[in-house]
Amino acid sequence: MDWFIDCITENYANFSGRARRKEYWMFNLFNTIACFVVILLDSLLELNYVLSLIYTLAILLPSYAVIIRRLHDTGKSGWWLLLMFIPFVGGIILLIFCLIDSTPGPNQYGENPKGL
Repeated sequence: MDWFIDCITENYANFSGRARRKEYWMFNLFNTIACFVVILLDSLLELNYVLSLIYTLAILLPSYAVIIRRLHDTGKSGWWLLLMFIPFVGGIILLIFCLIDSTPGPNQYGENPKGL
């Protein structure tokens, strides 16, 4: 659970460094669960998605940061994130980049977080 607290406190909007697959996918898992809870609360309290909007704005920077750090871990620049603006194909390419393994050893973005 320490990795989760570190992720929130140290890497909230940290765009430098590298993120392992575990950090990236655990962030997305937590984010997905939290989205369902927030949408459920919005529905139960009849708030017309006010909480969802607030949550989306709060999670926007950390979402971009973890994707960019994940791209750094695979040896790619954060500018590859702009692929998300290409309909259909861009999202698939980014997903593939997030699925591939880390670049072994240090790269231009820092040491390998796996310690290899």
